[in-house]
Amino acid sequence: MTKFSPRLLTTLPLLIAVLANSLALNAKAQDAAGITSAQVNEAIARGVRYLKSQQLPDGAWEERALYAGGLTPLATLALLQAGCDPKDEAVAKALKYLRNFRPEATYTASLQTMVFCAAEPERDRLLIERNVKWLEDHQIRDGAQSGMWAIPTLGTPDHTDNSMTHMAMLALYEAERVGVAATDETWRLALDYWRREQNPDGSWGWGPDYPGTGSMTAAGIASVLAASERLEPSDARVQGDAISCCNPQTPNKSVDLGMSWLRRNFSVNRNPGVDYWHSYYMFALERVGRITAQRFIGDHDWYREGAEVIVGMQLPDGSWPSDLDEEHLDDLRVPTSFYLMFLAKGRRPLVLAHVKHEPVGDWRRHRGALLHLVASVEREWKLPLAHQVVDIGPATVEDLLQTPVLYISGHDAPQFTAEEKEKLRMYVDRGGFLFFDQSCLGGGFDAGVRELIAELFPNPDTKLRPLPPSHPIWRMERPVDPTTAPPVYGVEVSCRTAVVYVPDDLGCRWELLGRNRELSYPPAVRARVEQAETLGLNILAYATNREVGYKDPAVPTPDGGDDADDSRGTIRIANILHPGGCEGAPGALRNLLHLADHHLRIIIAVPQEVSLSSPTLFSNNFLMFHGRTAFTLTPAERKGLREFVERGGTVLADAICSSKEFTDSLRTELKEIFPESPLAPISADDPLFTTEYGGYDLAKVTRRRNSGGTRDAESGGVASIESEEPPQLEAVTIDGRHVIIFSPHDLSCSLEGAAPQCEGYTRQDAARISLNALLYAIH
Repeated sequence: MTKFSPRLLTTLPLLIAVLANSLALNAKAQDAAGITSAQVNEAIARGVRYLKSQQLPDGAWEERALYAGGLTPLATLALLQAGCDPKDEAVAKALKYLRNFRPEATYTASLQTMVFCAAEPERDRLLIERNVKWLEDHQIRDGAQSGMWAIPTLGTPDHTDNSMTHMAMLALYEAERVGVAATDETWRLALDYWRREQNPDGSWGWGPDYPGTGSMTAAGIASVLAASERLEPSDARVQGDAISCCNPQTPNKSVDLGMSWLRRNFSVNRNPGVDYWHSYYMFALERVGRITAQRFIGDHDWYREGAEVIVGMQLPDGSWPSDLDEEHLDDLRVPTSFYLMFLAKGRRPLVLAHVKHEPVGDWRRHRGALLHLVASVEREWKLPLAHQVVDIGPATVEDLLQTPVLYISGHDAPQFTAEEKEKLRMYVDRGGFLFFDQSCLGGGFDAGVRELIAELFPNPDTKLRPLPPSHPIWRMERPVDPTTAPPVYGVEVSCRTAVVYVPDDLGCRWELLGRNRELSYPPAVRARVEQAETLGLNILAYATNREVGYKDPAVPTPDGGDDADDSRGTIRIANILHPGGCEGAPGALRNLLHLADHHLRIIIAVPQEVSLSSPTLFSNNFLMFHGRTAFTLTPAERKGLREFVERGGTVLADAICSSKEFTDSLRTELKEIFPESPLAPISADDPLFTTEYGGYDLAKVTRRRNSGGTRDAESGGVASIESEEPPQLEAVTIDGRHVIIFSPHDLSCSLEGAAPQCEGYTRQDAARISLNALLYAIH
């Protein structure tokens, strides 16, 4: 007979508070292996607070004589890049000030233009047009310095340098992204200048004949890329009413030389070549990384290494120390703005990654395709986004899971090692999405992709099939007529389309997007380009559900305020994401929470799904780990599970429908993770099975078994046999505490609802066992 303990009502609130607060403290432990997203976000928030504290009542920041009007847009741009909304009080005041300030210097006009493009470009279009005209009018058009921009300083000759030219070109680039284009002549002069004045070793200095520096070399690379992409023939071209794809690629020698110099001289501790303007160097380096979509420069993870240095340099008031030359000593606002913009790169969510694969170079037949597609997604979703190039070989599964979509393109059959194929499968099993796109048509890509997909997903239920007209991909963002669109194939994995293949070279047509150039195409070409754009948008919207990570909610918001902590005294429970059929009983956790609320009056937060390798794992107190098929965890997932229980967490695991495959895999994994504490049966007199913690007397429970083939007379299904017996649970026990409680017999399917043909405990006893495990975890 069920017994319920009245003392639960008096002891439970205190126990919940102690447990929740204890795990919250443990979750703050820092990972000594490197910088964390929480540390970066905290540094950004502190930097934002500092800049806001320096703002004047009229919305400006106190200016310096030689750069009148330049500091205010620099600080405003930093706030915007750091995540502050245009409606944020400080940003709104700054925008009001800037809209009434007419720039008369290159830095001012450039930075102001970038601010208007980042904040409310539709509203400020006339001001953007005014500034673009000003920049074009003030470009040097002849002589040795043709193509450069200058600082007009009263009483002295115009002062030209590459930093001004870089800023002007960044402004023109951002203006074109919102539809305000400079002339070809402006871009041509600037591109010719950068190429003409590059040093023989591949570097650029502060001006002609200056020795190379890191900041100016990064500025030169970004400037040449922006101008080349604007002026020079792309890998896809329009020829009358036709589109020519996969044209011969002309190497960009200036960029290749510059990147070679950066790789040889790479540093995040100093500005290579000089001992000042480190903050400007990091700002320029970030632009190179963003435009090229490269995570690594040489062997250096430039963002992670740079972020570690910058976060470590931050001063107690949130500013960064001056790294400027004698002209700008002791001004903390400039380096703070530049460092904030570097750190903000890490806050841009990755929406997809372009996978490198053999044959060499075949994966990037259209080099600008993803840059243009992501720009379209940014406009559609009104979010700052990024993409990246990824090499599966050295990457871990956790690295791959940093992006929701892996894009694989090419003309020839893609070649992956057995280990790389395993990573792709594990990536999909953990929620990732594969997007295959055939380049150039012909070649071996089509046959190779079909063979690869068949190898990755051999189950008959996971075959590559055409998407039906009812599939959401045809209408996620904008409608596409399936009868006129290229064929789209998909693979269903765990009740979702996890793989898409388009054998029609979408990348070729994405290459033709960008800077509103599609508006000049013949109608037939424009229609095909827009159709490809829409398909790309729809596929990414389906794959991500428009949910891309932006900010860790556990740290302060960018405006300086802390997120409200409404979780004190609340138990947090999550379902573990893993490749062993974790989706097999989606209603189990929800029903357990309902029972806990109804019978025990326990406050439980909205349940989540969480990966064992995710930092958010440690915000939970109790995990459910159920499944139905064989699986293997990654090293990072094993480490996460071990750390979770060492921090005080508890896991309840069960085999859905008493699956032997899941049970065998779980035993193997737990033996490897906890070699010193093997799974062992829990004795019948264990407090877990008693009312000691305020739960139920579980001396006897009812377990359901299949009859071995006998058919039920009414349903026609296989009949089941029920018997009363002590519960059969096992546990990994550390220091006297059951940290992982495992039932080899089903709990989850029964929690979800009546499951007469599923071997395991009855619904009532599955609920009692699960609630007792929850109460045990609280105590």
